[in-house]
Amino acid sequence: MSQRLLSLDAFRGFTIAAMLLVNNPGNWSALYRPLGHAAWHGWTFTDWIFPFFIFISGISMTLSLGARAAAGISRTALLAQTARRAAIIFAIGLALNLIPAFNLSELRIPGVLQRLALCTLFAAPIMLWWHWRGQLAWALGLLALYSLIQLGLPVPDAAGVWHQGSLQPGEDVGAWLDRWLLDGHLWRSSRTWDPEGLLSTLPAVASQLAGVLAGHWLKARRDAGEKTIWLMLCGLACLWLGELLGAWLMPINKNLWTPSYAVAMTGWACVVFSVFFWLLDAMPRPLLRARLARWALPLQVFGVNALFLFAFSGFLARMLGFIKVGPTSLKAWLYAPIEALPIAPVNASLLYAIGFLAAMTLLAWALWHQRWLIKV
Repeated sequence: MSQRLLSLDAFRGFTIAAMLLVNNPGNWSALYRPLGHAAWHGWTFTDWIFPFFIFISGISMTLSLGARAAAGISRTALLAQTARRAAIIFAIGLALNLIPAFNLSELRIPGVLQRLALCTLFAAPIMLWWHWRGQLAWALGLLALYSLIQLGLPVPDAAGVWHQGSLQPGEDVGAWLDRWLLDGHLWRSSRTWDPEGLLSTLPAVASQLAGVLAGHWLKARRDAGEKTIWLMLCGLACLWLGELLGAWLMPINKNLWTPSYAVAMTGWACVVFSVFFWLLDAMPRPLLRARLARWALPLQVFGVNALFLFAFSGFLARMLGFIKVGPTSLKAWLYAPIEALPIAPVNASLLYAIGFLAAMTLLAWALWHQRWLIKV
């Protein structure tokens, strides 16, 4: 396990490429349904992406911190290094939210990178000081605590009407907590709640701990085929359990990161990753495995610089909307000839997203060619 897992890099590359595709349509009003988040309850392909990234972060944490601990670095030093990395990721997320207005009074404090940073910060001591049974207990405990708070604590909504156990937009405990602590600094499309709010970070940490547990399994001295089978079986079991929790406890909901969503998305992550692992690391036929590795190279190219590519793509997308070409934005100017094609609006929007992804692919290849690994 001292070498990089090709399957993990490819899975990470698949995830970041999917994230770039769904985050950069030509027109947000013209989307194929799988390329947009579920309106509220339920899930789409797009709702896979963020929990996949957090799950991957958990696997990487086990492999990376485990290797450094085995090299003699103390747990306290490892925690300090991880906290520093989390702080930098959080700061990058805040900086992206500042662009292009640079208005501190309305700066959105939560965000994708901010949640990833908090999950990393909270999961690290659990990974370092507890064995896998304790980590599993923490994950289950966080899901149970979140459920008790959401379903049992009465809170007022933005209009002052009190609710208990409501999971409608702006009426849940997490939305109330965000308004109380971060009022004026939430997602501008809602103002009264945030999809990366504070309370829902608890089950998101459980998602990262699921990745930590998967990392332990990958490190186990077991046959690679056995590892693949059990990853697949655990994924299928989580999918079944997630659907049960969605029917009996709280619906699957990405914005609230409900326990059913956390468990179901962990299931999908295990299933999809098990396929990558079998094809690229566990395949018993070396020649076929080598050929598959060559085919998967574009995903690996994305995977080794995933965090940088995501942050840079966010910066680039904001600049395309900010820079003006005459009376219109640079993005609108670039999109105009695509929009004018004799194709359906959803296809034009998708074509622009593919073009954006192609441009980021060129950047990823350039970094790969120069052997530049940009790490935090």
